[in-house]
Amino acid sequence: MGTPLGDFVRTKRDSIQPETLGLPERGRRRSPGLRRLDLAARAGISVEYLTRIEQGRDRNPSIAVINALADALSLDAAERGHLRYLAKITGGECTAHARPAPPRRDVRPSVLRTLHLLEPGIAVVTNRLGDILAHTTGYATLTGGTGLLDADAGVPNLTRYVFTDPRARAFFADWDDVADEQAFDLWLGPSVENSEWLSAELAPVAGPDFTSRLNRHVVPRRGTLRLNHPAGPGLRLTRETLDVPADAQQIVVFLPADEETETAIARLRERPRLRAIS
Repeated sequence: MGTPLGDFVRTKRDSIQPETLGLPERGRRRSPGLRRLDLAARAGISVEYLTRIEQGRDRNPSIAVINALADALSLDAAERGHLRYLAKITGGECTAHARPAPPRRDVRPSVLRTLHLLEPGIAVVTNRLGDILAHTTGYATLTGGTGLLDADAGVPNLTRYVFTDPRARAFFADWDDVADEQAFDLWLGPSVENSEWLSAELAPVAGPDFTSRLNRHVVPRRGTLRLNHPAGPGLRLTRETLDVPADAQQIVVFLPADEETETAIARLRERPRLRAIS
């Protein structure tokens, strides 16, 4: 049985072409990417040890080995952070017996006061599983008519919306990028067990678009967010995330990326609230 760490190393190795690292082409092979032999040599470890890591038979590689693998795979800063995180949770999996409590879904008064100070701007409080716990009126305006804040399923959840509501593919101009972000953020939750709990609930209805992303550990770029609002305007937004680490939550603030978006949002605020489109 594999581990998150092994899955990430193997997936990243498969994505690298040897010539990009200045390695010679060794002829045709059955699987894509970098050979285990080449990666092991670059990292200064044996092929057998690398195989044990990838297959989940070694769950506690040293920090030196993790850093060597990061160098050998030419990981960027975000990918290195994710590799270290996966090493940490993989090493703890064999000693985890009790199922952790679900992620916190209440928002502390001081966080709510902070959110209030951002009015009438666009901001939302979420946890890493995608639950929308509180938001400004500006966020309600931004998402009006999309169905995202519909309360039929209880607490609105961005991850569930992205993968199960067909309106999400119209709302998010770069749906694939947003889907990568939501799947990746599950690994950053209070515990990997909580992400597995959500995936067990979500996978039957979300299908392979969700499960394939969850398992390949793509570190998203988080560039400009492009939205197609039901009222007509195309919007471009930058995002600033303020972590609330004690609660495993974050405040995400959305800012217009250009004058056209700023003007369009001002006009949306003047419109009556849209009914959700079907």
